[in-house]
Amino acid sequence: MTSLARRTAPPASRTAPPASRTASFVSRVAAGAASGAVRVFLVLAGLFWLLPTIGLLVSSLRSSSDIAAGGWWQVFAAPARLTTENYAHLLANETITGSLVSTVLITVPATLLVLALGSFAGYAFAWLDFPGRDWWFLGVVALLVVPVQVALVPVSKLFGAVGLFETTLGVVLFHTAFGLPFAIFLLRNFFAEIPRELLEAARLDGAGEIRLFTRVVLPLGGPAIASLGIFQFLWVWNDMLIALIFADSQSPPITVALQQQVRQFGNNVDVLAPGAFVSMVVPLVVFFAFQRQFASGVMAGAVK
Repeated sequence: MTSLARRTAPPASRTAPPASRTASFVSRVAAGAASGAVRVFLVLAGLFWLLPTIGLLVSSLRSSSDIAAGGWWQVFAAPARLTTENYAHLLANETITGSLVSTVLITVPATLLVLALGSFAGYAFAWLDFPGRDWWFLGVVALLVVPVQVALVPVSKLFGAVGLFETTLGVVLFHTAFGLPFAIFLLRNFFAEIPRELLEAARLDGAGEIRLFTRVVLPLGGPAIASLGIFQFLWVWNDMLIALIFADSQSPPITVALQQQVRQFGNNVDVLAPGAFVSMVVPLVVFFAFQRQFASGVMAGAVK
């Protein structure tokens, strides 16, 4: 009788009450609505974050008289008044074009030097044994809390004594010196999470330290290095304090050049608006071009 009852009993799914199926349907609908609401919120937040950039782009395409007449949102009433003449004036302004070249000559070397030196030092602190390694690393961590403003006067005197004041090389060295503590701290912690067995296997295959560093550590540390490169590039490109003090006044970076144009805002608005947009859009292009590596580096650091 028991076996017959089991065979004749209807499946549990068939006997499920309609109320449970309704509740499951309602929960799926609620989850879908919540997911849609989150997406809408993220899209709106992204548009709100890009609003200043959009406003600057529109302003760079308006004439001086239109800018003086009202805000950039008035372009929706007369979109045909947009013009590219401001960018023609920008290219004709030797101060702005020269400042862009100076900014590139400062930003690219300062970023590459920090990545190279930080990678070597991070590997050394993570996997090489040398006297006082932990104390040296503690000193590097302590340098993270030193503000830039503390070093302005003594470094200015030092650069003046050795002939590096108001030179591109001096600005590059300053950014490199103050970018290295964070770079070493970040990359050392990332490299230290590489499995020791992997490094020991490479050593058993005859790999020396240089080959081990270039063939094993660097490929595995690519996301962290890319994230560090983005941060360093943005910091140096958008810097104004160091450039204002140490850069050559005859060929200043873009931030200083735009600040000098602000003093004549009423006369040079047709140059200031497109110059500011170009100064803003370059870091955005760099970020979006390497956003996948940036996200990988951030997630890897979070998991580790």
